[in-house]
Amino acid sequence: MIKSVTITLVLFRSVENKKAENPGKDDEDMKKNRMGKLDLLVTEFCFGALPMGPLQANIPIDYGAHLIRKAWNHGVNFFDTAESYQTYPYLQKALIDCPEAIIATKSTASTYEEMEKSIFKAQKELGRSLINIFHLHAARATPAVFEERKGAFECLKDYKKKGIVQAIGISTHAVDVVEKAAEVSDIDIIFPIINIDGMGIIRGNTSTMVKAIQKAYLRGKGIYAMKVLAGGHCIDRLVDAIEFVRNIREISSIAIGVVKEVELDFHLLHFNQQSIPQELLNQCLDRKQKKPVILNFCRKCRICSETCPSGAITMGSDRPLINYEKCLACGYCLPVCPEFNIRFA
Repeated sequence: MIKSVTITLVLFRSVENKKAENPGKDDEDMKKNRMGKLDLLVTEFCFGALPMGPLQANIPIDYGAHLIRKAWNHGVNFFDTAESYQTYPYLQKALIDCPEAIIATKSTASTYEEMEKSIFKAQKELGRSLINIFHLHAARATPAVFEERKGAFECLKDYKKKGIVQAIGISTHAVDVVEKAAEVSDIDIIFPIINIDGMGIIRGNTSTMVKAIQKAYLRGKGIYAMKVLAGGHCIDRLVDAIEFVRNIREISSIAIGVVKEVELDFHLLHFNQQSIPQELLNQCLDRKQKKPVILNFCRKCRICSETCPSGAITMGSDRPLINYEKCLACGYCLPVCPEFNIRFA
């Protein structure tokens, strides 16, 4: 209890300091921050599209588009997705007439040709000629990622020169990759995992990740954060978990997934520093977090365990085993299973 109160008091002072830095700011206008050295002003709340797609909740496209459009109508200008999330249709339907919206996407492509296809796919399925931020999708990668995926990286650099990609980024769960990306001149944006418990951080912890983020920021990189609720593990400390990351001054925005209107309503109020009705807070805290389950047939290929960014899947005697204490509910294991043997329940 003492720890929670201490965190809350410190973060309250941080919010007040942020207000002081922005005199004249209307409380109903969500604060925007510049991303690194680029001409990108993004809202503190970034709408994360992963959970609404087939890897997780698989909500209807019309409803997902409604949530995205509502966020846009209430001032949110930053949206995060990825080719593997299969959520381009939601964003296209919601934002087709909103060219000012800032969209970040990602690709696991390794070669020049694969990344080029990913760029064309993003343009077509998002209905946009310009992709604001295009990441190397590299959750489990090592610092060697820039050499191992040199072709894909070169493609992003070429398409930035052509004016089709505005900023090049990397999304990662690893501290040493953030440190390496800080030194790579062609990386504009870094999208690291960071949360109050340090869940999912590879080759480090919360403290070392914060130091890596600070190093990257000093090198001029734009930074926004993922997995601040640790895949739902921090839902019982919803406000403190979000405020912990908001208090890291080098982070411009926080991507949080949304699948229900009450969740969006909470974030719109919270990031606008407005009071939150207790009933709304209770509805968010009462959310049941779905988790992946392994079905009956398994060929023991181990692809799911090799893909899992948090190391939550290991091979048992006859099938993979999931450690739900480590699971971030990202859903990355679902599409890689050749037998379609993993489902959310």
